[in-house]
Amino acid sequence: MTEPSSNPGMPGLPPKTTCMTARNPAGQRYLALFLPFLPTEILRASGRIPASAGPDSPPLVLVEMQRGAMRLASVDARGLALGLHPGMTLADARARLPGLPVYPADPARDVAALSVLAAESEMFTPMVALDPPHGLMLDITGCAHLFGGEAGLMRRIRHRFRQRGHAPVLALAPTPDAARALARFGGADCLSAVAAETRALPVAALEAGEEVLLALNRAGLKDLAALEACPPGVLAARFGAGLVTKLRRVLGQDNARITPLRHLPECLAERHFPEPLLAFDAVLALVRRLAGDLVQMLEARGEGGRRFELSLFRSDGQVRRLVVETGHACRDPEVIERLFALRIETLADPIDPGFGFDSVRLAVLASEAFGQVQPDFDGHRLEDLALEDLIDRLSTRFGAARVLRAEAEDTHDPVRAARFVPAQRGAVTLLWPEPEPGEGPRRPIRLFDPPQAIEALAEVPDGPPLRFRWRRVLHEVARAEGPERIAPEWWRVEAGTLARDYYRIEDAEGRRFWVFRQGFYGHSGQPPRWFLHGLFA
Repeated sequence: MTEPSSNPGMPGLPPKTTCMTARNPAGQRYLALFLPFLPTEILRASGRIPASAGPDSPPLVLVEMQRGAMRLASVDARGLALGLHPGMTLADARARLPGLPVYPADPARDVAALSVLAAESEMFTPMVALDPPHGLMLDITGCAHLFGGEAGLMRRIRHRFRQRGHAPVLALAPTPDAARALARFGGADCLSAVAAETRALPVAALEAGEEVLLALNRAGLKDLAALEACPPGVLAARFGAGLVTKLRRVLGQDNARITPLRHLPECLAERHFPEPLLAFDAVLALVRRLAGDLVQMLEARGEGGRRFELSLFRSDGQVRRLVVETGHACRDPEVIERLFALRIETLADPIDPGFGFDSVRLAVLASEAFGQVQPDFDGHRLEDLALEDLIDRLSTRFGAARVLRAEAEDTHDPVRAARFVPAQRGAVTLLWPEPEPGEGPRRPIRLFDPPQAIEALAEVPDGPPLRFRWRRVLHEVARAEGPERIAPEWWRVEAGTLARDYYRIEDAEGRRFWVFRQGFYGHSGQPPRWFLHGLFA
């Protein structure tokens, strides 16, 4: 991670931009974020239940069917203080608190809310993963100094989540398993640098199951320090190698890493604001500055960007992401800014700054080798670049699926000889066949779909037509060339599919047609039929 100091400041914006290019494999730091009361906090924030009136108000309890009985799925802090806990049967809970109101649990709603919080947490690091139940795991390696160190980062995250009505428990550790164990079984926030804090955790922090936990307790192994003192071979023989591996990970001796929700970009540049940014025009100006920082990183790698993503983190937790693509490797900040401006103009749901943006990030999602452009003598290369820029603008404005080009296919079937693909797609792999010198095209550019039936009269049964009627107009054939026999592809043969004899014909008025006869005389009970498949220019 680097911070270029040569980037001049902008009016109303802090001068520093954060740029990320690679990750340091050593000295990993993970932050576990545990939300023990997430389901009840979501339900309370929805406004579907009355607000707590005071200390005598009933606790908030969610229930679901578990193991053949209605049990408590989640309780709030007041419920825990009154002796309720998840897994307790509803009958036992109401024996303690008669008339206890309960609400149905909704795991899908909880997962959706957690995914929204994960997207918001990407403003702190692009490496964010879900840590069920009710938790997130953040790889903050190399990110903490942007927020005043690890303690400052934890304060920032804690304040942001409390603004959303959540009570998070945070823990830092060198491995994800250690951070998870500290957050869920440590009882309070933990800023851990070594494994000393994890050794004092109960053996339940291994989350190895009720039977294993009961056996460890019966053996007098109450905490991880006592478990670490046991020979690994004995533990593996009694409880399996998985318990030993889990113990090493919780103690910070083995790193399992995390799989983020979104792929890590090739490189990114971002800017955080001490006060929310309200002016949207300043955001567009900032995009160009961030693009300039990305160009420096791409130049160092000898690459250019093909796919760019702009992430806008609003102060209320909403995240808007915009993606633009280019048809060739791009290193021009002005082009990147213009494409994002076009993308924003065409949004069906305009971007609302709301209370402002806390952070703006520009990332390169895809890149490729960048070749320097040298103008040729006839200027065709510059014309090609201008055409590619036009395709980029049109694709950004109307959508890549609406700006298409024809691509040749390796087949002799004229119906499948071409397909339409997005015009921004990479280099053409199969070229169109070139006509012989002095010869016209063998096939028309546009075909009728489906071919149009015609009435034709031929001099001999298998010869070209002498005249044909199409759309009530009779055409006298002056010249004909063919036949070109095209049989269906054997792996696509369907019942009733016949071979075709194609002819290029020209009528007395100079109009040229591409017709075919389907079937042959005497080969079946029905006579062959004639069709017009295309027109030559």
